Amino acid sequence: MLCALIMAGGKGTRFWPLSTEERPKQFLELLGNKTMIQMTVDRIEKLIPIERIFISTGEKYIDLVKEQLPNLPYRNIIVEPEGRNTAPCIALSSLVISRYYKDTNIVVLPSDHLIGEEDNFIDILSVASKFVDENEDAIVTLGMEPNRPETGYGYIKVGNEFFNCDYRRVYDVESFVEKPNYEKAKQYLEEGNYLWNGGMFLWKVENILNLVKKFLPFTYDALKEIITLEEDKVQEYINQNYHKTDNISVDYAIMERYNKIFVVPCNFGWDDVGNWTSIDRYSNKDFNGNVFNANGYPFNSNNNIVLTKKKILLNNINDLIIVETDDYIMISSKKHEQEIKIAKEHLSNEVI
Repeated sequence: MLCALIMAGGKGTRFWPLSTEERPKQFLELLGNKTMIQMTVDRIEKLIPIERIFISTGEKYIDLVKEQLPNLPYRNIIVEPEGRNTAPCIALSSLVISRYYKDTNIVVLPSDHLIGEEDNFIDILSVASKFVDENEDAIVTLGMEPNRPETGYGYIKVGNEFFNCDYRRVYDVESFVEKPNYEKAKQYLEEGNYLWNGGMFLWKVENILNLVKKFLPFTYDALKEIITLEEDKVQEYINQNYHKTDNISVDYAIMERYNKIFVVPCNFGWDDVGNWTSIDRYSNKDFNGNVFNANGYPFNSNNNIVLTKKKILLNNINDLIIVETDDYIMISSKKHEQEIKIAKEHLSNEVI
């Protein structure tokens, strides 16, 4: 059996001002007429029925989840009282899922990634789940084959040992590597044994709970009663105890301390849609490389991203991002788009 845990608590600040704390990017229609979380659920439903798909999110997003995923059972919305990083989120969610499916594999997925070849993606998840069935103490991650020296992603260094599962190879993971600088990213690309870390994992629920108990005993002790509580007591218990958990990522807490992690190399058109440049990669462009909604008119202007409510004329400008919402007009150079988040944080509370 396979369940899905979709993590949907992020704030998507790099897409400000379109993405806000009230409606972050997973709830926006960034690439088409469906939101990112709707696309994620539609994709995984090809493999897993909706009753075994769980969404982890914050309290303020419950109504958005219900609105955008009306067929999702209410019990499948796992509510974090506060954001405390990915390790406690996964511990909490695994305990909740184990209430209903005690002997299941769980695939952990971000809510806001793009996958172009969905059938290939589903096939790889099936292989990974079979590998975990045959190796119950294994953690399997999906590693994306890089096609550029990307500095915005973490990397997975692939080991030399591999196993055949059906017709795919599953490799041991030598190490997880932090986001590199450009020169180091070029080196990884040239060496050929590094993959992008897409933040997707598959494991047995019993195994991940044992690892939480081993590596994060305070987190486990704070949440362990979830398994046996009556249904109407669960959220109250979570609200009272979640602050006792360790505020740490699952990468630091478990992945870097466990020696039975494996990776399936993947090439299915993946992108984490983490910034405006990723929108640029997948949107239709005019002859001069501009991405426009219906209101843009360029004159001698190239390679701009423009999403505005009013009609806009561009005159001899290049490589800009211009986004208009009801509250803000944001103008940034593409070169410095990573600093949009920093610039937004420098706005005074009076301005915000």
